[in-house]
Amino acid sequence: MNPGPVEPTSRQDLPVVALVASAGGLQALSSVLRNLPADLPAAVLIVLHQAPDAPSRLADILDRQTPLPVRQAVDGQRLTPGTVLTTPPGRHLVMVSPQTVGLIESGDLPPARPSADLLLATMAATCGARALAVVLTGHGTDGQAGVRAIVRCGGTVFAQDRPSSTQFAMPHAAIGTGLVHAVLPLDDIAAAIHVHTHPRPTTASR
Repeated sequence: MNPGPVEPTSRQDLPVVALVASAGGLQALSSVLRNLPADLPAAVLIVLHQAPDAPSRLADILDRQTPLPVRQAVDGQRLTPGTVLTTPPGRHLVMVSPQTVGLIESGDLPPARPSADLLLATMAATCGARALAVVLTGHGTDGQAGVRAIVRCGGTVFAQDRPSSTQFAMPHAAIGTGLVHAVLPLDDIAAAIHVHTHPRPTTASR
């Protein structure tokens, strides 16, 4: 059994990490999650492009790869530190408040399903500087507009590098904005997330 999440001092300060991917994403997500610590002081949201009309075992598969509990998101669910939420098939995952996710039907037309851009844009507006977007391997340009929103609202963006990507299109589109804070090999991403989300020591005022 995975350990339970650790509560932070305040949910208002809870970092929120979005891992977004398409082609090659299952392997990349497994690699990142496998190397995150069980006491990660952040909530993790996952968007992986998938067929909207097929059942998804993504949460079950990833739950076996990481010390963090992985669950399929439920509409209206509050974020919990150290918990990973995946997007159900046929739905887009969005942030509806600084601590709450929502699900909306994806329908039969683009954008990509589920949409990285929708998650990142709503995350940017609700979480501001608490938001960390990580663009992993994938086809297309989904996530590019979301990256712009994340940075505009004070958040941070990492992207997977070309040599470690199965498909470099999504990371390349994000990097092309000129706004990505770090371009990293897949094996270095978990450590970078841990450092970014770890509480910084404060210096007492004299």
